[in-house]
Amino acid sequence: MALVVQKYGGSSVSDARSIKRVAKRIAEARRAGNDVVVVVSAMGDTTDELLDLAAEISPKPPQREMDILLTAGERISMSLLAMAIDKLGVKAKSFTGQQAGLLTDAVHGKARIVDVVPHRIKQTLDKGQVAIVAGFQGVSEGNDVTTLGRGGSDTTAVALAAGLDADVCEIYTDVDGIFSADPRIVPGAHKIDRVTYEEMLELAASGAKVLALRAVEYARRYGVPVHVRSSFSGKTGTLVIGTHGDLIDPNADSGEQEEAAMEDPIISGVAHDRSEAKITIVGVPDTLGQAARIFEVVAESGANIDMIVQNVSAAATGLTDISFTLPHGDVRSTVAALNAVKSELKFDELQIDDEIGKVSLVGAGMKSHPGISARLFGALRDAGINIEMISTSEIRISVVTRADNLDDAVRAIHTAFGLDSAEGEAVVYAGSGR
Repeated sequence: MALVVQKYGGSSVSDARSIKRVAKRIAEARRAGNDVVVVVSAMGDTTDELLDLAAEISPKPPQREMDILLTAGERISMSLLAMAIDKLGVKAKSFTGQQAGLLTDAVHGKARIVDVVPHRIKQTLDKGQVAIVAGFQGVSEGNDVTTLGRGGSDTTAVALAAGLDADVCEIYTDVDGIFSADPRIVPGAHKIDRVTYEEMLELAASGAKVLALRAVEYARRYGVPVHVRSSFSGKTGTLVIGTHGDLIDPNADSGEQEEAAMEDPIISGVAHDRSEAKITIVGVPDTLGQAARIFEVVAESGANIDMIVQNVSAAATGLTDISFTLPHGDVRSTVAALNAVKSELKFDELQIDDEIGKVSLVGAGMKSHPGISARLFGALRDAGINIEMISTSEIRISVVTRADNLDDAVRAIHTAFGLDSAEGEAVVYAGSGR
């Protein structure tokens, strides 16, 4: 008997028919002898519809009330799913994040989980029942309802898996696993059988939406095995693990172990991100501590900085330009914060560019294989795509280009590294890729 945590996204429970299909899969898992905890997202586009409704009421609603409103979507889907499972003859009980013991900080809209106390979930499992938990939500120390932000249901599932010491956390979505690129852009993308936490962190941070970044961080911290699968098919999916070596049989002879290690791919995939903008601070005095002060102001505004480039200062003027990328949603507050200290920082002007896109190449093997950068830049050159910014880590290379060139950039890099599948196996069953 295994303890399994399953998470179903909004596309998997988009309507009554989908909920019944998911209920059947859950019931089968329980009848197979497994203890089953299910985390469920709001149905389809419910969260977006609630956001639109709130915007019609108030241009700037209180964040506390927004959290109470947005948690309604998951409460609907969890109760309907429990009803569907019960109809199949398997007992199920639904819980809000608060009832499930998801304790968070008090930051409304993007709360972080600080503890998991799943007493009621354990009691439900002890009775042989399926526990259904509303994803994306928790409760603060002050007993206020909180939400975890986009991808919060993934984080809920991994946190519960860690808190319950589950054997596996299964993330069910509308694709057959994690692919080498977004199937909507590269239909010939191939499914990745296994990927390390580090590679998945880089892919998620670079725009891959199949797994939320915070969920991967949580899984790595607590060693939770994550299995990404489709709720629309029975295919094996993708396993997210500690290292590629974790799947090499330690009892095999040295030749077999070496052969298994050689089969690990140099490159795991190509991710892209359309959600960022670029701010350039023009005419910054190139003096000691100036960059530190700029980014102190940016940090105080709450912005999450991604890439940073500082030009060499002009000898005649002693001035330089500093560019950085950040989420679109952080631009307004960041610009306001910088303009508020313009006289102190003595820069000339701010330039905002919201027509950029980021494409990233990720793979643990690139740190031991020379020529990766040359091949990537050559592929973009041959496709006629200009590079505006570059950022690297040990297992990732990211570049910024024009937004209208982004799809072409993804396809060019994917092909250049031999990632295209002849079978054209990438299928997005419900159209969202999540």
